[in-house]
Amino acid sequence: MVELAGIGPAPFAAMLLADLGADVVRVDRPGGQPLGIDPALDVTNRNKRSVEVDLKAPGGAAAVLDLAAVADVLLEGFRPGVAERLGVGPEEALGRNPRLVYGRMTGWGQDGPLAGSAGHDIGYLATAGTLGLIGPADGPPAIPANLLGDYAGGSLYLVSGVLAALLHVGRGGAGQVVDAAIVDGAAHLGAMLWGMLGAGAWRDARGGNLLDGGCPYYAVYATADGGWMAVGALEERFYAEFARLLPLPAHAPDRADVRRWPELRAVIAERFAERDRDAWAAVFEGTDACVAPVLSLREAAAHPHLAARGTLVAPGGLTQPAPAPRFSRTPGALRRPPAAPGAHTAEVAEDWGVPALARPARAPGAGATGAGAGARPANASGRGNGPDGAARSPGGDSNGDPNEDRGGSGNAEHHLPRAAEG
Repeated sequence: MVELAGIGPAPFAAMLLADLGADVVRVDRPGGQPLGIDPALDVTNRNKRSVEVDLKAPGGAAAVLDLAAVADVLLEGFRPGVAERLGVGPEEALGRNPRLVYGRMTGWGQDGPLAGSAGHDIGYLATAGTLGLIGPADGPPAIPANLLGDYAGGSLYLVSGVLAALLHVGRGGAGQVVDAAIVDGAAHLGAMLWGMLGAGAWRDARGGNLLDGGCPYYAVYATADGGWMAVGALEERFYAEFARLLPLPAHAPDRADVRRWPELRAVIAERFAERDRDAWAAVFEGTDACVAPVLSLREAAAHPHLAARGTLVAPGGLTQPAPAPRFSRTPGALRRPPAAPGAHTAEVAEDWGVPALARPARAPGAGATGAGAGARPANASGRGNGPDGAARSPGGDSNGDPNEDRGGSGNAEHHLPRAAEG
């Protein structure tokens, strides 16, 4: 698989596929990505190999198309039209390899009034109606990091689309373009809520529904030490266990009386405020009350359940999630640490039978012959273009101008501030 390097959902999608065993080649621009962290710590580049190609130099696009010619999948995350201007768009790539699955990751999609506009996760969620679902009724919408838009509405839909397209190819069909847009995925995640809204079972207002914090037994509560407890006792038998362990006083309002939900919330909040978070965690641990302490990332890494399952691992001292989901016969694995930009150029040139990669291309005017020009190479590794061939992903965002990057997780260079310790 070829990944055109970028930031946000496309690299995460490529990482997920790499975790599951895909041979992913990331195409980085010279100098690497402007994410702002050490590439050795960029977990989304694990299990990949990296080659350096300057798509704006003579021969750069041809070298990428040589990779696409022997790949199963190509992923890119440019704004619409940028891949075409660089000479590595779907027409060129599928012209070299009709069985190729060409995955495109954007925020707004390949068409529509906003398709050419810059954007970030927060804006896509806002437009899709998803951001407005989250947060208290009397406060602003809550921002779920960039997990809900970039990764749930973006990466996971891109991966599912790519896998479906690969299945089509494996059954004798032709390759195709997969247009994954975060606004589409974020809206699609709300399918159940749209049904409930149509049935009159969901209010089109934040913080007043069963699953958005409006319900007092599906909410979070502050503890005496400033921590939080998450309560999800929806079913009556789980609520009964919750009420017994808290315990709720006899005069507590009936949970079925929606008009008295504010009173019930106040009673529950008063009880949780009496003890520290960890004390409450000990009360509810291992019960069917459906209550859990709200943990930080570092606290989650030390939780006994996650530790027992190996949900988080620390190869080389770098804590990170283990591959998911889990397979009984073909489990995912951490085979390689995050790839340094260009570290595998010579290796991939030989392994994939793309000698153009080993001939450095230079920018126009530099007086050098471009890399990657010429006819389709033989596949030295014996990989074909069918479903058993290896899929590679070239670097997309990395080779376009910063203001040409996808409308995915942003269209400008990111220089991240160092987080405060603690």
